[in-house]
Amino acid sequence: MARINPIPLDEMTPDQKRINDEIAGSRGGGPAKGPFALWLRTPELADRANAFGSFLRQQSSVPQRLVELAVLVVARTYTAQYEWYAHAKYVEKVGLSPAIAEAIRTRQDPVIEKEDEQIVHAVATALSVDRRLDDATYARAVDVLGEQTLLDLVTIIGFYTMVAVILVSFDVDIPDGGPKPLAE
Repeated sequence: MARINPIPLDEMTPDQKRINDEIAGSRGGGPAKGPFALWLRTPELADRANAFGSFLRQQSSVPQRLVELAVLVVARTYTAQYEWYAHAKYVEKVGLSPAIAEAIRTRQDPVIEKEDEQIVHAVATALSVDRRLDDATYARAVDVLGEQTLLDLVTIIGFYTMVAVILVSFDVDIPDGGPKPLAE
């Protein structure tokens, strides 16, 4: 059960309602979910986090397939149930192998054939688990992705790490009490 309940729509301030509608409108309508339901308590934070997250997912130099791979690694590392729930559904749509996602979900070593996916998995794992990027992984990432894409990737990993910490700290539930996709 979540430690902080979302603000009911009929109790939102005009600013909260406006920002909720902007956030939820891009995600199917209704009340904002996940970290946004919490961030709405500070409407400006919710608004800026939404804009920043949208930019990272849709306008950075990192292809969406690689964004989702990095997010899944972060979600699994933190056992962020909602983050996994919200992103795993995009795996096939963005062209990521479901077998890779399933291996990450079950804490197995994924078999990854594409070089860019290999390095994204390595970078996301290094930063999520070891909290640092060693020289060899950094050099390989620059070689495969380029400096700009690596910078964008690390920023994406940082953003979704922040999201994961919010979600696990406040025990944010999967909508409608659905099953938890990640074993503790």
